[in-house]
Amino acid sequence: MKPVDVVIEDPRWESIDIEKLADQAASATLERLGLEPSICEIACLVCDDARIAVLNADFRQKSQPTNVLSWPSEDRAAMAAGEMPQPPAPDPGGLVELGDIALAYETCLSESVDFGISLTDHTTHLIVHGTLHLLGFDHIREADACLMEDLEAEILGNLGLKNPYDRT
Repeated sequence: MKPVDVVIEDPRWESIDIEKLADQAASATLERLGLEPSICEIACLVCDDARIAVLNADFRQKSQPTNVLSWPSEDRAAMAAGEMPQPPAPDPGGLVELGDIALAYETCLSESVDFGISLTDHTTHLIVHGTLHLLGFDHIREADACLMEDLEAEILGNLGLKNPYDRT
């Protein structure tokens, strides 16, 4: 079973084979954290800026588009800053429902142009980032942000991509 079920609302996402990309990025993240991708479930909505602006307003009270949103199925955050969150346990059926991610096409494309990287590479980063959020990682506290960014850079490096936080 694939870990990511992609719902394509904006067909422009198909230009980068979003379903394959989402599975590769999420699988690399899950494997790095010792989880078996085939038992994990993530729903990924790929939409446009208008749709994500509505979701951002509904869930974060910010009425503007953003690149990625995530909704973990449960709170998995570490208690102390900079610590690893506890890995999720499978449900009685042996599956791990992690939650949902949404990506906005125009914002992701604009950011990839601004950063001078491909839409594929930027989207891979955002799926890794969103998957980490579903697993309890965050970047609100500085120690948590350092842990999350280091993991993102490592996972992306394992996929052959450069560190997104190194803008040199």
